Amino acid sequence: MSQVLSILRRGGGDPTFCTDDDATVWRGIRTPEGVATLRLRQHHDGVVHASAWGSGADWALDSVPAMLGASDDPSGFVAHHPAVADMHRRHVHWRIARTGLVMEALVPGIIEQKVTGQEAFAGFRMLVHRFGEQAPGPGAERRLWVQPSPETIRTIPSWDWLRMRIDPARSRAVVGAARVASSLERTIGLSGDAVDHRLRSLPGVGVWTSAEVRFRAHGDADAVSFGDYHVARNVGWAITGAVVDDDGLADLLEPYRPHRYRVQRLVELSGAHRPRRGPRMPPRSHLPS
Repeated sequence: MSQVLSILRRGGGDPTFCTDDDATVWRGIRTPEGVATLRLRQHHDGVVHASAWGSGADWALDSVPAMLGASDDPSGFVAHHPAVADMHRRHVHWRIARTGLVMEALVPGIIEQKVTGQEAFAGFRMLVHRFGEQAPGPGAERRLWVQPSPETIRTIPSWDWLRMRIDPARSRAVVGAARVASSLERTIGLSGDAVDHRLRSLPGVGVWTSAEVRFRAHGDADAVSFGDYHVARNVGWAITGAVVDDDGLADLLEPYRPHRYRVQRLVELSGAHRPRRGPRMPPRSHLPS
């Protein structure tokens, strides 16, 4: 369960996601029927017990099977490289999550564009704490929060975005997406190409952000994070022992259609990454506090 759900957590301090010592997962969710606190607990026999509170509780409970990968179909997946075959053997029970919630994935996805993880996660935390709401029921006791609604996002002034270290290019993209949020949520169930086209028609949403949304919200097994600073290098190194760019990644993953994201995530789950040398990119310091 934890491997499937880990992709939904935006950094260790994500206010909408937390875990207990027994690996129980808590999520604060804004569903089409209202906010909800969702608790998922996996027992020793592998059975997952789900509980939910709030006006969106029923919707959240109905979403659990797909969220845990029940809708994912890996039957056509064939490992064309020995390294991929080994990763697949070690994670044979892993499945791709599908939340069915586009804005939940899109808002932090835009915030994470072209910045360090530290800066992105901090901006998302500030957005949720300042403009979101506490999760209902026992979620409040867990200090769990729910992302702000699209209606709230549309009212956030420019100076508050800057205080959250989110520059105008990204804040405009988030607000623009919030204006058409209901239309975006209706893309659930469409083909990957159709969803990609609609997402990338939004100003400020490119190939990377589209993929980040599709594999989380839509369970798209073919959504590759092209344009990511690390993905191409790490996947190329893990599979062939050589670092590749996006063009090389596209060639390397072409035989895996329609399971290209499956390969990307298997590499991430295996912990394989190229040796890193040199200084890391520091967070920007020119935005106001």
